[in-house]
Amino acid sequence: MFKLFRKELEWGGTKLVLETGKVARQADGAVMVSLGETKVLCTAVAAQSPKPGQDFFPLTVNYQEKAFAAGKIPGGFFKREGRPSENETLVCRLIDRPIRPLFPKSFKCETQVICTVLAHDMENNPDIAAMIGASAALTLSGVPFFGPIAAARIGWIDGAYVLNPTVDQMDESELDLIMAGTHEGVLMVESEAKELSEEIMLGAVNFGHQAVKPVIDAIIELAESCAKEPRALPEEPAEIVDINKVLKGFAKGFEAAYKIADKTDRQAALNEVRAEAKAAIGDDYDAVLVSGLIKGMEADVVRGAILKTGVRIDGRDTKTVRQIVAEAGFLPRAHGSSLFTRGETQAMVVATLGTGQDEQIIDALVGESRSSFMLHYNFPPYSVGEAGRVGSPGRREIGHGKLAWRALRPLLPTKDEFPYTIRLVSEITESNGSSSMATVCGGSLAMMDAGVPLKRPVAGIAMGLIKEGDDFAVLSDILGDEDHLGDMDFKVAGSQNGVTSLQMDIKITSITPEIMQIALDQARDGRIHILDEMAKALTSARDDLADSAPKITTLKIPVDKIRDIIGPGGKIIREICEETGAKIDIEDDGTVKVAAVSGSSGEAAVARIRDIVAEPELGVIYDGTVVKTVDFGAFVNFLGAKDGLVHISELQNGRTEKTTDICKDGDSVKVKVIGFDDRGKVKLSMKRVDQETGADLEAAAADAEDGDAE
Repeated sequence: MFKLFRKELEWGGTKLVLETGKVARQADGAVMVSLGETKVLCTAVAAQSPKPGQDFFPLTVNYQEKAFAAGKIPGGFFKREGRPSENETLVCRLIDRPIRPLFPKSFKCETQVICTVLAHDMENNPDIAAMIGASAALTLSGVPFFGPIAAARIGWIDGAYVLNPTVDQMDESELDLIMAGTHEGVLMVESEAKELSEEIMLGAVNFGHQAVKPVIDAIIELAESCAKEPRALPEEPAEIVDINKVLKGFAKGFEAAYKIADKTDRQAALNEVRAEAKAAIGDDYDAVLVSGLIKGMEADVVRGAILKTGVRIDGRDTKTVRQIVAEAGFLPRAHGSSLFTRGETQAMVVATLGTGQDEQIIDALVGESRSSFMLHYNFPPYSVGEAGRVGSPGRREIGHGKLAWRALRPLLPTKDEFPYTIRLVSEITESNGSSSMATVCGGSLAMMDAGVPLKRPVAGIAMGLIKEGDDFAVLSDILGDEDHLGDMDFKVAGSQNGVTSLQMDIKITSITPEIMQIALDQARDGRIHILDEMAKALTSARDDLADSAPKITTLKIPVDKIRDIIGPGGKIIREICEETGAKIDIEDDGTVKVAAVSGSSGEAAVARIRDIVAEPELGVIYDGTVVKTVDFGAFVNFLGAKDGLVHISELQNGRTEKTTDICKDGDSVKVKVIGFDDRGKVKLSMKRVDQETGADLEAAAADAEDGDAE
C-alpha cells in the first residue's frame, strides 16, 4: 500500500532519518524526520495559482508541539493545545527566515509549511529536526524552491564546538547558536552567548555550515528518488520592458528623494514621485506589476548610490552610527526606566521588580520551568506614523523581544546576588531601523536605573549589506529603507568583553565568511561607540532601589521548620502576610524571601518568622502569654508558636495555693528558660524574673553575693 522512501545517516553521533511515502500523502511534500527518538512530521502545500491582485508571496509556517509527544496531557480547562506558545512562535520564525529567500520572486502562490512534533526523546530538540524536515518537504513538493537547506545547533563546551548538544548539555554550554544554510553559504543565524569573542562566534557559524552539508546531500539524494515534477515558473509579462522604459525617466526623481535625510520628508517626496510615475505609465497595466517594478527601481537607486559613492540615504558613510541620546530615570514612578534614541529610532524601556511569586511559569515539552527575567516588546503603529491594529503580540513582537532577552540575559546577576523577578517592557515610540537593538540598549539602562547589578552594560547594533556581483558594502546602524532594500539584516549585541547575541537574516542565497568577518568587526566598533554614549547617562547600577520597589530580605531556616511557618492549611503564613502586608516565598531548601514595599512591614514579617523558627535558649528571658492554667502550673506561649510550662512552684517565691491566684489565661508575662525535660518540653520560671522590668533576679542575686564576698 505504501511506497516508502528513506534516507538515513549518522550525524554528530545521532541517527538522522528522513522518510516519505507513508504519512500525509495528499500534501505536496511530506517528510517524517527522526533525530534520535525525536520525531517531527513536516508537510508543504502550495496553491496551484496565485490570488488575483496579490503583490507578495504568502508563505505561512506553522510549528506545533503536541503534548502527547512528551507523554503529557495539556493543562488548562479544555485539556487540548491552544494558541501557539512563545517557543512555537519562535521556531516558526526559525523555519521561515532561511526558506523565504529561496523562493523565486515571481512565485506568489499561497504556500504553507506545517511541522508537527510527534515525539520528544528529552535529548534532541525538535526545532532542528523541524527546520530540516521543512526544507526536505519543500524540495520533494515540486514547488519552485532553490534549496535545500539544513540547520544545526552549535554549543561551546569546555573550549570546543559541539554539534547539536542535548538538552542536558545545553546547561553547560556558553553558546546556543542555530544556523541554517545551503551548500554555498549561510542564510540564517540565531544565537545567545556568554560574552564570547567575534572569532568564536564566526567559528561556530563556519563549524555549523560544514556540519550541515551531509544533511543537504541526504535531502538531495532523497529528492532524486521521489521528488515530484517541478512546477513551471510564471513567465515574466511582456509589458515589463515597456514599463521600465517609462520608469527610467523618473530615476533622478527617486535619487533626489532618497537624499532627504528626514524619514517623514523623504517618504512624502517618494510618494510624490511614485504617483507621477504611476500617472505616466497609465492604467493599461496591472497595478501589482507596476508597484513591484517601482520598488525594484527604488532598490536599484539606493543600492547603486551606496556602492558607487559610499554615501547612504541620510548622508552617512558606511561605518558611522546615528546620533544617540540616552536618558535614565525617564519615568518618575517606575522602578527603573530609560529613553534611548538613535536617529529616528526610539525605545522607552521600563523595568519592574517583583518577587518569586511574579515569576513566569513555562510549560514546555521537556517539563515545567520558571523564569525570573521577562522582556516584552511592543511595536505600536504610531511608531512609523501609521494607523493600525493594536492587540496581542504578533510573531514580530515576540521574535524581537526574544532577541533582546537573549542579549541581556547573560549579564544578569544570579538569584543569590539579586533575588528579584525582573520584567522589562519596551515601547517602541519611533522606528526607523533596528528597534530590537534599541531595546537592548534601553533595557540595559532601565535595569541599571532600577538597581539591578548587571555585570556590564549591554548594547546592540544592526548591520546591513548591499551586494551586486563581487562588489559589496557593509553598513553600520541601518535605516529601515536600507533593511528593506538591502541584502542582509545582521544584529550583534554584547558588552565591552564580547558578544551575547547574534542574529542574521539575508535575502540573497548566501554570504561568505569574509563578509561576516567584516560585519562582525564593524559591529564591534559600533557597539563600543554606543556603550560610550550610554555611559553618559549611567555607567553602573544605582546603589538603592526605588522607594516603590519591594525590598527583599533573604534568610535561611532549617528545612524541618518550613511547616511551622506555613502552619496547618497555610494558616500561619497567611496570618503573617495579612498582618504585616509582606509577601513571603519559601523554597524547598529552607530559603525564605520576605518582600515588602515598606521597611517596617518587612521587618515585622522577618521578626515573626525568626520567632517561629528560633529555638529556646537556656537562661534567656522571653515575653510570653499565658494560654492555659492548670492545677500544677501555667502553659505560656513565649517564642512564636512554642509553649512551655511554668510549674506552680516557679510562679512566685513562697507557696502558691492556686495557679489562678498569680496569672490567668491571656496575661502577658515574662519567663526564663530553666531547662528541658526528657521529652524536649521547655521548663519556664516566672519567679526568677522581675515581672515589671524583665530583669533576671537570679543573676542580680549572684552579683550581690559576689560583691559581699569581696
